[in-house]
Amino acid sequence: MNEQNTPSLPRRDYLKWMGAAGLAATGISGHAQSAWPNKPIRWIVPFAPGGTSSIVARTIAAELTKQMGVSFIIDNKGGGGGVPAMQEMMRTPADGYTIVMSHIGLMAVNPLIYPDSGYDVNKDFVPVTLLSRVPSLFVVHKDVPVTDLKSLIAYVKARPGQLNYASAGNASAGHLAMEALKLATGMFVTHIPYRGTGPALNDVLAGRIQLFSAGTPALLPHIKSGALRCLATGTTERIPVLPDVPTVAESGLKDFETVQWYGITARAGTPTEIILKLQQECAKVMKSPEVMAKYAAESAIPGGGPSSEYAAFIAKEQARWKDVVIKGQIKPG
Repeated sequence: MNEQNTPSLPRRDYLKWMGAAGLAATGISGHAQSAWPNKPIRWIVPFAPGGTSSIVARTIAAELTKQMGVSFIIDNKGGGGGVPAMQEMMRTPADGYTIVMSHIGLMAVNPLIYPDSGYDVNKDFVPVTLLSRVPSLFVVHKDVPVTDLKSLIAYVKARPGQLNYASAGNASAGHLAMEALKLATGMFVTHIPYRGTGPALNDVLAGRIQLFSAGTPALLPHIKSGALRCLATGTTERIPVLPDVPTVAESGLKDFETVQWYGITARAGTPTEIILKLQQECAKVMKSPEVMAKYAAESAIPGGGPSSEYAAFIAKEQARWKDVVIKGQIKPG
């Protein structure tokens, strides 16, 4: 800058002016940052209503709304393995007013099967916090004549390709859990993807689909009613809400483990102060009586840790599921 064109301001005021200009260039004012949030926050859930992702999001959103004094509005955007939801996120400002429910498929599997999605989950998005880890349950319709995982394997192997399993969509947690089980057992069952757990569950309950894997929030009511029979859990230990149901590992498949997980992700470039505030508010939510009771009733494990912890968790999951994607030949739906 030419010296004679330098603003004739005292040094302190000049530095303040330069700082304000820098913030203006990003489209974010210092006041806007400190005032966040001052309007409703849109929370995109990349599945149709009725599934675990929606149940978790609505539970947390209700508490965040009470704590923060602004509405968290759930926007279900199902289909396409969550890719359309993430593409929509890419079109929103990085201002913290639009967030997305992230999960195993969106963050760990889609990068492998949708290389031309137009975004990079590790560069274009920033993890905020892990919200919960939910036990994966393996269930059958009540009319399927099996009582445990061992009898299911024998039943399927006597009828290769005749049974179907539903999922919330390609690369959903349930899809991955069932593919991992197929690889471990050698079962041949056909995958029928839906646009969310809700629509898939409807067909399972109607008996049109025989097998299903999903989280405790969506399945427990139907297990307790007798409409579905839970054969095993994907956890390393039996869960309190279903103490009589063995784990897959107990059923003869040593070291087998699969759980569903859900968190919050924002656009890369969202101010660090906003990421930190949202993470801290979520940590408070985890300790609220309502959420603690809800999680305990579903044997869910609460999250709420810092962004760096969630980022490390995602990286670990990306490495872990790569083998299943390759061996299971999981492709875009």
